Amino acid sequence: MNLEDHLGDIIRKAATMNHVSAAAAANAAGISENELAALEETGSSAKKINFAALGKILGLNPQKLEGIANGWLPAKKDLSIWREIRPFTTTGENFSVNCYLVWDEVTRDAALFDTGLDAKPILETIAAEQLSLRHIFITHSHYDHVEVLPRIREASPKARVHSGSKHAPVDQRNKVAEIIHLGGLRITHRDTPGHAEDGVTYLVGNWQEDAPSIAIVGDTIFAGTMGNGNGAWDLAKEKVREQILSLPPETLVCPGHGPLTSVGEEKEHNPFF
Repeated sequence: MNLEDHLGDIIRKAATMNHVSAAAAANAAGISENELAALEETGSSAKKINFAALGKILGLNPQKLEGIANGWLPAKKDLSIWREIRPFTTTGENFSVNCYLVWDEVTRDAALFDTGLDAKPILETIAAEQLSLRHIFITHSHYDHVEVLPRIREASPKARVHSGSKHAPVDQRNKVAEIIHLGGLRITHRDTPGHAEDGVTYLVGNWQEDAPSIAIVGDTIFAGTMGNGNGAWDLAKEKVREQILSLPPETLVCPGHGPLTSVGEEKEHNPFF
């Protein structure tokens, strides 16, 4: 799976975040504005980029930015370490979105994190694995993450919905310091607004054989980049640092788009941090 953002996407996001004009960014990169526009569109440039100067003006780590340009990808993850997790990648027009199903292998109690755009593979897995869907956790309420929530709830009407939205029914709102037990697993949450006002990161821990915790982060951070700050860039970056990159480096990071990554890989390779 490719990164959610190519080099040009990252440059465009950073320029927006830091109010850097196209002329200033192109000058720092050592290319023309037209060449910068092509780079932002395609993610590649025929000309050599001055990453040191470009990174400085955009607030990005130059070495990490060049690593993205050179094709860095997070290591492929062996999910058998956790055993009972299934990622689903559903597709829309010109984009894809991830959601995740987790369960306890003894009780067969399951939790779904976001819904993606297609309920069918989720419901088929629940049936094939003989699971009881007990909880539905929403990382944020953007449509691509909740599109088939009504269909999932129709199939599992007793499943409890969890959300960071102030507009959700009271019984669906996340509670401070709340711990949800899913068989032997423990699910907690950390508020990560920025990309979305109701952004939440869910942590799943206490796996068998001491497997690392899993952080399901929505669109807060992706492999090698971060979500659109939507006018709250400083808050978005602050919450990533405080609530996600502060976790142990081996923590598995499950984003709403793009490949799985880890806290350690993002600290080492993500140019925004």
